[in-house]
Amino acid sequence: MPEGDLQSLVDELAERLRRSVAIDDPSIRLLAASRHFGDEDALRVSSVLNRAVDATVTDPIFALGIARWTAPGIVDVDGARPRLCAPIRCNGMLLGYLWLIDEDGVFTEPELTAAGEAAAAAGTLLYRRLLLHERSKARQEGILRELVSPDAAVRAQAIEDLRAEQLFGDDCADFTVLAVQGQTIAAPQQVAFEAAIEDGVRAVTDDVALMVANRSRAWILLIQRLPPSKALVGSVAERITARFRRLTDDSARPVFGLGGTVTKLDAVVTSYQQALLAARAALLLPSIGELARWGELGPYELLLKLPLDDLLGTSPVPALVALEQEDSHRVLIGTLTDFFDHGGNIQRTADSLRIHRATLYQRLKRIEQITGCDFDTGDDRLMLHLGLKLRAIASAYRDHFGG
Repeated sequence: MPEGDLQSLVDELAERLRRSVAIDDPSIRLLAASRHFGDEDALRVSSVLNRAVDATVTDPIFALGIARWTAPGIVDVDGARPRLCAPIRCNGMLLGYLWLIDEDGVFTEPELTAAGEAAAAAGTLLYRRLLLHERSKARQEGILRELVSPDAAVRAQAIEDLRAEQLFGDDCADFTVLAVQGQTIAAPQQVAFEAAIEDGVRAVTDDVALMVANRSRAWILLIQRLPPSKALVGSVAERITARFRRLTDDSARPVFGLGGTVTKLDAVVTSYQQALLAARAALLLPSIGELARWGELGPYELLLKLPLDDLLGTSPVPALVALEQEDSHRVLIGTLTDFFDHGGNIQRTADSLRIHRATLYQRLKRIEQITGCDFDTGDDRLMLHLGLKLRAIASAYRDHFGG
């Protein structure tokens, strides 16, 4: 078997057996494929064109238990020709699959031997590639962590180190951080979380995306020629969510926070901090959605910057505490929240609450009497509005983290 690269190995085996050969990674994404010998089917053509196979095909294949195979076996799926699947392993680690196609699913002993030998050689190549990738990834993650350090000297050194890696050209001058926060990730799910982040990074094809993952939290640095489009950010988030749910369960959903775009590497720390706060907003306040963008969070951008102890300590605004004590059914609190959400517009608030304007006026008057506030006074309105926002964040913190 050739010692050069994966493509050479595939081509050599294909010419020797006069069969088309393909190698996929453990997720059945194409890594290398030979030319065809008239034995291709629609599934092979789709795999070569799209570099991947739809989940409707891969799920039944995985259900056969191929990830546990230690020797070649036959895979027969609906709508495709039978295939020989030779698991690619090295040091006990599954690194991919080698595939041969046959119309009848019959392979000779020499073909089985050749496929097994090729899979072993591919395992060595992929294991070496994995080691190099992990070393490079660890190096890059270390630089990125230093890039957002609170120490300016550490950040300056990280900038030099990152440029020395030559991962992007001088025309890439827009830097944006996308933070990813797992809602509830148990230890067995942490590997799936990191795999999902890596899958999301692959959605960035025209520019550069670097990642840092740590248990249930990760962030991606997008390095681009232009600020990232909503479509790109949405694509990255969707791929991460889809992959994580496939690897875990349908109820698990990460949330995302997008920081502002900066044009200098020494300002990445600002985008990073914004992205983390935005992700926290998405985690704590479901009404914001699963992707929160810094610059679109209104007063929450100010309130989330407060230290947690200060936030929890100031959230019991006396006027709202008095209102809660008199409002056992939370009708007045709900009315006040809706009133501010609609910018103080009487008609829209009444329509939203499905009550008559006169009823709304009566409720607002009652709120003024209990709180001692005057809706004609700007400071009173601001105090009540911010108090409601503080109350919502503090309640969400307690629900998520206890206390």
